Amino acid sequence: MAKYEEHWKVDFGEVAYMKVIQDINMKKWADFVYEHPHGTIFQTPVMYEVYKQTKHYEPIALAIVDNGGSLLGILMAVIQREYSGIIGSMTARSIIWGGPLVKDDEKKICESILSAYDGIVRKHALYSEFRNLWDIQAYTSVFDYFDYSYEEHLNIFIDLTLSEKALWDGLYPQKRNKIRKALKAGTTVHQLDDHKDIEKAYGILCHVYERAKLPIADKSLFIHAYNAHIVKFFGAFNNNTMIGARCILVYRHTLYDWYAGSLWDSRDKYPNDLLPWEIIKWGRAQGYTIFDFGGAGKPGEKYGVRDFKKQFGGSVVNYGRFTKIHQPVKYRIAKKGFSLWQNLKKE
Repeated sequence: MAKYEEHWKVDFGEVAYMKVIQDINMKKWADFVYEHPHGTIFQTPVMYEVYKQTKHYEPIALAIVDNGGSLLGILMAVIQREYSGIIGSMTARSIIWGGPLVKDDEKKICESILSAYDGIVRKHALYSEFRNLWDIQAYTSVFDYFDYSYEEHLNIFIDLTLSEKALWDGLYPQKRNKIRKALKAGTTVHQLDDHKDIEKAYGILCHVYERAKLPIADKSLFIHAYNAHIVKFFGAFNNNTMIGARCILVYRHTLYDWYAGSLWDSRDKYPNDLLPWEIIKWGRAQGYTIFDFGGAGKPGEKYGVRDFKKQFGGSVVNYGRFTKIHQPVKYRIAKKGFSLWQNLKKE
């Protein structure tokens, strides 16, 4: 990907520089994200390095700095492909979680970084999707200007500063009942500490995504995230056999529910019910304050995942998403191709 560097005039009277990742001081980048009120694991240099080592992933990172070299804004995206070569280009999409991060919510900085991002990504991805992790309405006019479409999308957050009793009482009654059934059936949850168990967990995830007719990230994503110490793996066991797994990203005070799944024939052991509860308890005991339970679909549309997550209590928020199609013709072809792929998987 070609180097991008441009000068942007901004209202605060200085010239800011837009640079790609090799021009960003890693420590300054890490500090900027850590100190930002909306800093998230998905915008860190550590996650950038994980993506860079992941098969079929290509991260993009842009920063704005002032004349003194201080960071004013960061945006990190990852282009995800399912295959290499020409076929891979037909599956390329750019995903941004929790970005951009801008100093003092300055719109002009957001404009500059988004303009530069568009200039790069339009040649490399069919579309971009900004998955917002906080209320980003202050930037709506900026995204509108660059022809991004907004759609509502829900997330669920659980407050881990509550007492364990309050968290338990916040569960739906049927969820408490299923957790009791899991324990009665002998299901237990343990943190996974070696690569063999992580590979078993990944195998379970692959089966789940296969059933759902969805692609899953390459195993290298999970291995490199584990080696970077930014993810915790939890396994549900019954009779010494792993029957479910959950991957949790950790950063500052927040746990991020990342990937999850269980064996289809172990439903009567309730691994999917026990795992989140044990992780919630673990996170609270470790001093984390928020459990980001992840996406919960669009409001007004039936979505079983949302119904499942809501049973663990927490707050439902609507931060939405911004999407832009960069290559309309290829996008339409790819969309039809994906539907065909899913139908073939069903046969």
